[in-house]
Order: sequence, then structure tokens, then C-alpha cells
Amino acid sequence: MFSDIIPIPEWVIFVIQLILGIAMLLCVIRIIMGPSLMDRIVGLDLLAALIMAQIVTLVLVTGFLSFLNVAVAIAVISFIATVALARYLEQSDDSES
Repeated sequence: MFSDIIPIPEWVIFVIQLILGIAMLLCVIRIIMGPSLMDRIVGLDLLAALIMAQIVTLVLVTGFLSFLNVAVAIAVISFIATVALARYLEQSDDSES
């Protein structure tokens, strides 16, 4: 499915991708060097959001709307994973007490 999206100048797309790429790099650094497990979980959640933004940028470039389904799937999986990890950490804190 294709869409006639308002044309966006190429330099705007380049700036968007550059900012998202830098944010992804910083996010990966936080995931690797995070002082706690919670920092790593937040970093993974942010990385999923940045990947979704990159997919939306791809939709703007190509006009292929089916990529939005991929972004929604990533959002659902990311949400479920974050909730599951939070529950696991909550239960592990309760068992230590």
C-alpha cells in the first residue's frame, strides 16, 4: 500500500536520520555502561522507540504504509517486555527482603 505523503525535502530527512542515529548510539552506550539493570531496561525501551521513529521516517521516504505495522508490532513487544522485566525485578526484590 502506497500513500501520497506531502513531499519532504531530502535535507530534512537527513537531519532526522542523523539525530536518530546519534540518539541510538548514545542509547546503546547507556545499555552497555548502565550502572544498574533498571538503566539498561530504560535504555532498551528508548532504543525501541527510536527504532520506531526510524521506521516512520522510512515510511515518509518510501510512502510504503505497511512499515507502520512493523512499528506497531515493535511498540507492543517493547511494552510487554518492559512490563515483564519490571514485574521480574519487583518479585526478585520481594524475595530478597
